[in-house]
Amino acid sequence: MSKAFASQADLEDKKITFEQLSPHCWAYTAEGDPNSGVIIGDKYIMVSDATATPAMARDLIKQIRTVSDKPIKYVLLTHYHAVRVLGASAYVAEGATEVIASRGTYELIVERGAQDMQSEMERFPRLFRGADSVPGLTWPTLVIGDGKPGRQGSLEVDLGGVKVQIWHPGAGHTRGDTIAWVEEEKVLFSGDLVEYEAGVYTGDAQLEEWPATLEALRALNAEYIVPGRGEAMKGNADVNKALDYTKRWVTTLFQAGKEAAAAGMDLKAAMAHARKSMDPVFGHVFIYEHCLPFDVSRAYDEAKGIKNPRIWTAERDKEMWSALQS
Repeated sequence: MSKAFASQADLEDKKITFEQLSPHCWAYTAEGDPNSGVIIGDKYIMVSDATATPAMARDLIKQIRTVSDKPIKYVLLTHYHAVRVLGASAYVAEGATEVIASRGTYELIVERGAQDMQSEMERFPRLFRGADSVPGLTWPTLVIGDGKPGRQGSLEVDLGGVKVQIWHPGAGHTRGDTIAWVEEEKVLFSGDLVEYEAGVYTGDAQLEEWPATLEALRALNAEYIVPGRGEAMKGNADVNKALDYTKRWVTTLFQAGKEAAAAGMDLKAAMAHARKSMDPVFGHVFIYEHCLPFDVSRAYDEAKGIKNPRIWTAERDKEMWSALQS
């Protein structure tokens, strides 16, 4: 029997948690749904990851207004995926003047943003309720860096009483991933570079490079992390648990993809092969069955030498999904 496509059968609302991690940093999490981060200074507020729709963003704004009346000036796009960025117009309506992204993220929006928007809206009907309120693609007003990893070309934003460092630490979830780092409070907002006890979507990933990027994040010695999905982690030991979880997913998946490609398997056989190592470790986590077909497709492609991920369209999504059903 065929499984429902992607997350089309996932219609149950998740419990929202808005919690303070440090004097200036907050986590907005939702039981495995995409997370956002909030940094509240004495003058301004920054939101990391804008949510999927303006309606969802307004819920986060409502949460912020329970603890601060400072203006929301900055929105950080940690990467280009629609579930992270299409709510940005709500913050602009609230007065935000800067939407920040890396050079790599900007280039990906140009290259595939429109296709990704259509694709993700069909994958996640619950997250895109009220999609008619989305005015179109979200474009950054401030593009940082030159596409190369590292702190050269980084941006430091002073929110008043707290400084936020923003840079592209390396490729992983996408080639443009961007983090926010509050060094004085040891809080890391990682976007989907890091997940915990939730599916790690790798359909647009750079799998070979991702582990080194995770090690660059580990070197920060964060005491708190707001991952892309999963609960906010508190204490360095738990931060490392999230890094280890993500690294294990990426390396296990990519190894299976390399083995399948070397053996000349077709994609369906590659999926069955990947399940042997992935299911026992990760099969219980939120959004696993959604992610795995896209993940195996990308791992198989990258193992065969396709460096730049093929663009997912709504049509390609469903063709792939249908081909993999038993």
